[in-house]
Amino acid sequence: MANEKNIDMSPEMLEIKESIGKLIDEVEKAVIGKHNEIVMLVSAMLAGGHVLIEDVPGVGKTTLAAAIAKAAGLDFRRAQFTPDVMASDITGFNIYNRTKETFEFREGLVMCNIFLADEINRASPKTQSALLEAMEEGKVTVDGVTYEIPAPFTVIATQNPAGYVGTYPLPEAQMDRFALRLSMGYPSEDEELSIILDRKTENPLNKLSAVIDKAGLARAKDAVSKVEMSAEISRYIVKLVGVTRNSELISLGASPRATLALMKVSKAFAFLRGRDYVTPEDVMAVYKPVVAHRIVLGQEARLSRMGIDEVLDRVVREVEVPYKTSRI
Repeated sequence: MANEKNIDMSPEMLEIKESIGKLIDEVEKAVIGKHNEIVMLVSAMLAGGHVLIEDVPGVGKTTLAAAIAKAAGLDFRRAQFTPDVMASDITGFNIYNRTKETFEFREGLVMCNIFLADEINRASPKTQSALLEAMEEGKVTVDGVTYEIPAPFTVIATQNPAGYVGTYPLPEAQMDRFALRLSMGYPSEDEELSIILDRKTENPLNKLSAVIDKAGLARAKDAVSKVEMSAEISRYIVKLVGVTRNSELISLGASPRATLALMKVSKAFAFLRGRDYVTPEDVMAVYKPVVAHRIVLGQEARLSRMGIDEVLDRVVREVEVPYKTSRI
């Protein structure tokens, strides 16, 4: 895996880490030039979180989700969120069987390992909220009966930030359910050339094969949970999130759920870098993707035409970095 730090983990954890490296390498065969985005998405998956990909159409959001599912050997389903999609399409519904004279449950699209909610902001708020229980608890409730969603389970939602006509912006409560937000960005000229050359004969997704299975992912998630986080790093994370609640530039700060997500994703990112402990560099690498979509800028920041990244850069300078805990 490119951009690795020095390896500092047990042989067992290293073997597991290398299996995830193979997963990332396999995905890169179909998603060209997006190594950092792939690593972030895999980090969120290993942390048990969900991902919002916000970008213009045609930059590979759907391809990335499908490639991750295929390379990981996971059940993948996609829903094109439009105004006529109903909540029952997502969660499932009961239908009356006249032969048996009883109601039977028909599972919804969310009953899978990776669920792609394409253009989620084009569906009604009721349909959007149908995902809340699934994202938070890994289950759905239909007519008072609860059904478990197969594990592992990750929601990857996409939305176009440039097209707001006919959309229903996600409320803050639902934005908070996503562990992190990514942006794919346009490819470079060389990357775009590679894309069209790869697609001359067939879709590169057809060339992908499963390089890991559900059991392998479960072992990786267990390994991530064992990554060490010192008291100093834990306090650093709490302060980084807390500073967003006290800034005059921010009207709505990040929630305690953001603190938990930052902790979990930092551990997963450290694991992918080849370490069994978290450093301040790991935390800062995932800080903006984890926190940026959870805050609302205040009037002062908007009047000054400051972007969220600029505001976060300014507020985090107030937090002292615990360099003494870094062992790089």
